[in-house]
Parts: sequence; structure tokens; C-alpha cells
Amino acid sequence: MPSLAIAPPLAQAPCPLELTRPACDKVAEMVTAAGNPALKLRIYITGGGCAGFQYGFALDERCADDDMRIDAGDGVTVLVDGSSLQYLRGARVDYEEGLQGSRFVIDNPNAASACGCGNSFSV
Repeated sequence: MPSLAIAPPLAQAPCPLELTRPACDKVAEMVTAAGNPALKLRIYITGGGCAGFQYGFALDERCADDDMRIDAGDGVTVLVDGSSLQYLRGARVDYEEGLQGSRFVIDNPNAASACGCGNSFSV
């Protein structure tokens, strides 16, 4: 009788997206203010903007079959759809408050160029 080899456990894949502490704190604050602990931060890419693609952010309680769920810690979950994930892999999401207002900012290693405001990019 042939012996069966047991494969070693697969190494955990690196997280495709990093959420900084300020971004995680802001999402937690927004979820608390909305009064719905089921809300998650959805990050997505759409066509448009001055550079070709633009980032979008929304609070969402639905999780689609092709969504990647990323546990960012402290009860914060990030959702990224399968189409957007290819453009966001390796990106770092931060939250900034400054003279121009407050906003989520994405440092995206996949972007060949970005517009001046940082809301759109090209690959």
C-alpha cells in the first residue's frame, strides 16, 4: 500500500494591503458613529479621475463572494473586490488630517503616476 505524504502547512500569504494605525482608528470611529458594528471599510478602484483610475472608499456591511476580507485589527475589517485587488496589492492606506482637510491616503506601489491630489493614478 502506498504511503501518503502529508504536506507541510502552507505559509500564510502576506497581507495584500496595509492599514496604518491612524486609518484603523478613523474607521473604528466612523463605524462607532454610525452605530452599526457590522460595517466594514470597502476600498475599490473605478475608472476615471485625471490619471485614469481613482480610489473609492465606503462603509459596507455586505461582503461579496469575490471580496478579500482583511482583518486590520481592533475589530476593523477591510473589503477589497477581486477586480480592485490587483491594483491595490502591496498598498498602504493611511489617514491624514491637515490644512487641506482630512482624508484617507493610499501609497500604492503599483501606480506608475498619480494626480496632484492623490485621488487618481495610472498603471
